[in-house]
Amino acid sequence: MQKKCPECGDKIVGRIDKKFCSDGCRNAHNNKVNKDGKNLIRNINNRLRKNWRILESLNPEQKTKTTKTKLEAKGFDFNYFTSIYTTKAGKVYYFVYDQGYLPIEGEFYAIVKRN
Repeated sequence: MQKKCPECGDKIVGRIDKKFCSDGCRNAHNNKVNKDGKNLIRNINNRLRKNWRILESLNPEQKTKTTKTKLEAKGFDFNYFTSIYTTKAGKVYYFVYDQGYLPIEGEFYAIVKRN
């Protein structure tokens, strides 16, 4: 019995455990399977990515200080972060992956990078 490629239907030639006729078909199939099916997920991931890039660009030395105005001017959205870390002293850091920010006095924010 001849196996057929699940992506294009062509016959598969080669090793017995081969699942696709070509790398192109394998890539096309996996891209369909792993695609963010919903716009909501894609939009959230895009927002998180943008927030991370903003924090990273403002924090080249692993620790710095900035203002809320500067963050907002770059398009930072404070509603999107990946985790919250509360210190023993009660300070609350909001993290976007490895980049975190802490509201400090006035409109200032400390930005830190977690290793």
